[in-house]
Amino acid sequence: MNLKQLSELLELSQTTISRALNGYPEVGERTRRRVLEAAHRHGYKPNSNARKLATGRAGSIGYVLPVGRNVDLDPHFVEFLSGLGEHALSRDVDLSLTPAVLERESEAYRRIASSRSVDGVYLSSMRNDEQRIALVRSLGIPFLAHGRALQPTVGYAFLDIDNEGAFYNATRLLLQLGHKRLAFINGDTDFSFAVHRLDGVRRALREHGLPDSALVQHSAAMNEENGYRLAMALFRDADPDTRPTGVLSASMFTTLGIVRAFNQLGLRMPDDVSIITHDDVFPFLKPESFTVPLTTTRSSIRAAGARVCERLVDIISGVETGAVQEVWPVELIVRASTGPAPAAKNPTRKRPAEAAE
Repeated sequence: MNLKQLSELLELSQTTISRALNGYPEVGERTRRRVLEAAHRHGYKPNSNARKLATGRAGSIGYVLPVGRNVDLDPHFVEFLSGLGEHALSRDVDLSLTPAVLERESEAYRRIASSRSVDGVYLSSMRNDEQRIALVRSLGIPFLAHGRALQPTVGYAFLDIDNEGAFYNATRLLLQLGHKRLAFINGDTDFSFAVHRLDGVRRALREHGLPDSALVQHSAAMNEENGYRLAMALFRDADPDTRPTGVLSASMFTTLGIVRAFNQLGLRMPDDVSIITHDDVFPFLKPESFTVPLTTTRSSIRAAGARVCERLVDIISGVETGAVQEVWPVELIVRASTGPAPAAKNPTRKRPAEAAE
């Protein structure tokens, strides 16, 4: 079925049908649903070239992909992209990746703007002092940020999770279980998500009257090897009476290495040490599948990818306007890897002479 036939079937103008299929805000929701249902039922697919000419849009959203010798594409990005791609398919939108080394990233955005190869871009891996926001705004490229920078804090649309609240709640759980010596194996604090998580940990410590010295904090790329290396450094030669009894981990991948170190050192969870990790809901790495099921803060990065695509398409089409800032709450799922601190569970008994006194 072509556009003319669909127009005759629905008794709507071809312009109205085209606008409904492309998400123009002036088309009512009832009409939009009617057009979409009929198009799906009759197998109508708009001609992409004709649509680009009619709308002046590329029908594509873009991402500047960091590349280079020191850049690794981790599973978080792949999972996020899967969710984004699934929603793009449902909205009949293409994805365009523009590779660029970090030092020439601004050139990539300028090429995108001059070629008009995409209708909008999403920004991810937000740094503390984010320069890309001002750049894409000056180039007139519609955009949505996945995450939020520390600077600037206002004036742009983003989707983020409550990283501070997640790790505040995780830390508070350990403190309520009697843990007073904590370790936090965090992500790279050049990125704002890691700073927000550290803020949450420190806020919980302050509320329980504990100084920052009660926390041992390490920052590194979130992978298994770093988790193993940092856990070995923390626990291998540490005095059992002074080493951390609770560990907070920024990623399931980091936790793989931490648990490997625990097993090698003969440390049992939660008898010797409790651990809470962040779970992005990977289908191939489930916290309940560990020998000791892991307590987690949980938020699906795939769902975030789908939502970023949905909102970016709405921003491009004018359905969403203004600097809408969306923050998702994060679940705390308690499993078997957390328990009372060793000192709280097995308090030191007084010697007979002390008891007699």
